[in-house]
Amino acid sequence: MKKFGRRADEMPVRMPGAVPDVPAAMATVRPVPPPLPEEPGTASPALSLFAPTPKHEEPTTHHPVMSASLRERVIEQIEPSVATTVPRDVLRRQIEEIIHGIANQERLELSGREQLFLAEEIADDMTGYGPLRPLLLDESINDIMINGPSNVYVERSGKLERVAVRFRDNDHIVSVAQKIASQVGRRVDESSPMVDCRLPDGSRVNIILPPLAIHSPCISIRKFPSRRLNIAGMIENGTMTPALGQLLEIASRCRLNVLVSGGTGSGKTTLLNALSQFIDNSERIVTIEDAAELQLQQPHVISLETRPPSLEGTGQVTQRDLLWNALRMRPDRIVVGEVRGAEAFDMLQAMNTGHDGSVSTVHANSTRDALTRVENMVQMGQVNLPSRAIRAQIVAALDIIVQVERMRDGQRRIVQVSEVIGLEGEVITTNDIALFEYKEEDVHGRISGTYRSTNAVPKFKSRLVYYGLDRAWADAMRQI
Repeated sequence: MKKFGRRADEMPVRMPGAVPDVPAAMATVRPVPPPLPEEPGTASPALSLFAPTPKHEEPTTHHPVMSASLRERVIEQIEPSVATTVPRDVLRRQIEEIIHGIANQERLELSGREQLFLAEEIADDMTGYGPLRPLLLDESINDIMINGPSNVYVERSGKLERVAVRFRDNDHIVSVAQKIASQVGRRVDESSPMVDCRLPDGSRVNIILPPLAIHSPCISIRKFPSRRLNIAGMIENGTMTPALGQLLEIASRCRLNVLVSGGTGSGKTTLLNALSQFIDNSERIVTIEDAAELQLQQPHVISLETRPPSLEGTGQVTQRDLLWNALRMRPDRIVVGEVRGAEAFDMLQAMNTGHDGSVSTVHANSTRDALTRVENMVQMGQVNLPSRAIRAQIVAALDIIVQVERMRDGQRRIVQVSEVIGLEGEVITTNDIALFEYKEEDVHGRISGTYRSTNAVPKFKSRLVYYGLDRAWADAMRQI
C-alpha cells in the first residue's frame, strides 16, 4: 500500500525547472545526493502528490512511446488519493516532469510533443473521462458513440461522423464506463453489464458490456448543450415557426396536458425543457425520470429518479412507484421524462385528477401512433381493462400531442401538432392544429416546407377563454 507522506530524509530534491509554489512535492527519477541527517524537532513534510520513486533496473534504449510499460512506471509514482484533489493543469505539469525524468535517465527517444501527449492522457484518465474529454468539451457534438477502442463516432448537426479518438483497449473503455456510473451511484460490471445513467451536467449515458455486447464494451452519450435551448432558440434554429412557438407557449400557460412524441434523438427532451419555461414560478413541479435529464429552471422543482435492482434483485424503484409517490406530494404539475411501460396508466390518472399542465414524452412515429402506444402501455399493467375504457381515459387526459422528427437533412423539426378531440365509437378522433408539408430541397440538401392548419375551433376553447388567451390563439392560428 502506498503511503500518503514520507519523512524528510525520504523526500526527493526538487529539480531545476520544477513547478513553483505547488503544494504537493514532485518526485523525480534523476539521481539525487544523499539526504542530510534529520535535525531534532524537524516537522514532517506535507502530503506528497507522488509516491516514492521505485528502484529500476539498468536503463534501456528501446523506444516506449505510449507503451504500457512507460505508462505503468509513470503511474507508479503518482499517489491517486492525493492526485484527485489537485487541479488538472497542475497534475499534468507534474506528470510531464516525471516523464521527462524517466526519458533522461533511460535515454529514451521521446519528443516533447510525445511527452505532452502522454501527460495529457494520464491526467485525463485520473481526473476525468480519458479520451472522452475533448469530445465532451466540444459544443458542436450532440452524441458520442463508442463502439470499440478505435471505433468512435459523434453526431454533429444531425450527421454521424467517425473521429480519430482512440482508447488503449477494451479494459480502458470499461474503466471509463465504471467511473461514469459510480458518480451517480450506479454500477456496471460482468454481473450487471447494462446501465442507464447520466453525467453531472445531465447528459444521458447508456453503457453495455460483454457478454451482452459481443465485440467490445459500448458507451452511448446524449450530450446536453451548455446553453439550454428555449422556444426562441428553437425558432431560430428552424425547429418551429414563430406562430407555432406562440401556440405551444399558450398551451403551456393554459395548463393543457401535452404529450411530446418522436423517434430516438429527435429532440423530445429538448422540447419538453423548452415548454417548461412557461410554467409559473409559483407552481410545484415533480419530475420523474429513469435518468435525470430535465433542467427545469423554476424554484419549486422536485426531481425523482428510478433505481435499478441490486445484485440480489431487491430495492428496485420504478417510474410507476415514483408516480404513486408523487401523487402524495401535492404537485401542481407532474412531468414524466419518458413513458415506457405500465406507468402510462398512472400518468393518465394523474392528468385526470386535477394535475393539469402535465407533460411527458413517448417514442412514436406520428401523433396517431403515439395514442396507440399509450394504449398498449396501459394494457401492460391493466390487462383486464376494456379498450374503450382505456381510450376514454386517453381522451379525457390528453389535450395536445406534438410530433418531433430528425429529418434526413439532420434538422430536428416539429412536423405535427394534433389536438385530441374525442371518441367516436371505438376510434379516438384527432385534429391537426399544424402539419408540416415538404416543399423542396435546396442545393445544400436542406429541406424546406410550410405548415398547414384546419383552423378548427379547439376542444379546449373554454380553457383558453378562462385564461384570457383565446384571441392570442386565434391570431397564432391565422399566421400558420
